[in-house]
Amino acid sequence: MFISVIIGGRLGYVLFYNFTYYLDYPLEILKVWEGGMSFHGALCGIILGIFLFCKKNNNSILLMADLGSLTAPLGIFLGRIANFLNQELVGRKTEFFISIKYPNEEIYRHLSQIYEALLEGLIPLIILTILHFKFKLKSGSLGGIFLINYGIVRFLIEFTRQPDLQIGLKFSYFSQGQILSIPMIIGGMLILNYVYREKN
Repeated sequence: MFISVIIGGRLGYVLFYNFTYYLDYPLEILKVWEGGMSFHGALCGIILGIFLFCKKNNNSILLMADLGSLTAPLGIFLGRIANFLNQELVGRKTEFFISIKYPNEEIYRHLSQIYEALLEGLIPLIILTILHFKFKLKSGSLGGIFLINYGIVRFLIEFTRQPDLQIGLKFSYFSQGQILSIPMIIGGMLILNYVYREKN
């Protein structure tokens, strides 16, 4: 899974966020230590990694997806806190009373990294853990819930997050992160539909 996250996250960033640059400088793709990772790319890598692992070891893909969904929020929480401390993925300009002013800037910004840390990481971690240990949900349920929650929360929080400079906004309104979150929501719904349709 670790390898899947690194490869998927890097390739996702290359393809989704800066393809033209890396097309001109392909060797730069290998410089992962310089930053440039995509959550949506990492998710694709994890899905592929789970699929290959389960096929090789004859494990349940839905069960493994649930286990991955239980641990992913912790990684997201820590990652977003790191983004905040490193002043990465900053929020948009705001006059909201809870905001931050970075050095060498005169404006206040949304705490978008903290919003994501809480709503994509800490709170889902607590809720999914409770659902796992207290309720007997069918395999695949947690995976579907995780995808839907992340997709919706990320879509909404992107309105407070500064768009990527090299991409800007799609249709003058939506960020790349929002566009990529829509398939997550649809995928989560399809998983839940499959899981509970099978039950009936």
